[in-house]
Amino acid sequence: MANEAWLARWQNGRIGFNQSRPHPGLVEHWATLALPPRTRVLVPLCGKSVDMRWLARHGHPVTGVELAYQALEQFTADSAEGVERIQRDGFKGLRQGCIELLCGDFFHFHRGHSDVARAFYDRAALIALPPARRQRYAFHLAQLLPPGAAGLLITLEKPPATQLSGPPYHVTPEEVGALFDGNFERTLLEEFEPAEDERESVWMLVRKGPLEEEVRVQR
Repeated sequence: MANEAWLARWQNGRIGFNQSRPHPGLVEHWATLALPPRTRVLVPLCGKSVDMRWLARHGHPVTGVELAYQALEQFTADSAEGVERIQRDGFKGLRQGCIELLCGDFFHFHRGHSDVARAFYDRAALIALPPARRQRYAFHLAQLLPPGAAGLLITLEKPPATQLSGPPYHVTPEEVGALFDGNFERTLLEEFEPAEDERESVWMLVRKGPLEEEVRVQR
């Protein structure tokens, strides 16, 4: 999906993919990552996901990156907590508590835009991208995370009649392996069916490479 089409969805309120409750895969499996306290979590293509509030309540500073500024405004409007406007090298954004939201193209986001995240959460980023952009996404995500960083990736498989439509898009386990196995250790944590003839998979991904000394000591 082109950036313009994504912005049009938010402008027209076509955001049926948005959920009012934290994803059960997040609630069930986040502790499996065994992250040190106050580990910063990167949430690509975050929208106004309530999953970010769940992460914040569990002690994590959060950096969300989203193309539609409208989504960030709607997210912060759902809480009475004060909001601070921020600017980061081409990204404008909002900060509310320990949640930092940056508006811009995720592919232009780099480590200097925020404190380094040693964890990530992707419920609706990979499956929001058409096939031609997924390889770039997987590579870019790997470049943003230091070795040892861990996260959850949630993917969706759809019935044949709707596999070419999206977002959300149909992503197979084989494609997940092709996209991520070069830079991440991958573990399937759970599969379940959110709707008839659909299957969601919850993956744990850990960035490959020699651990930095600070992370090695914490773990």
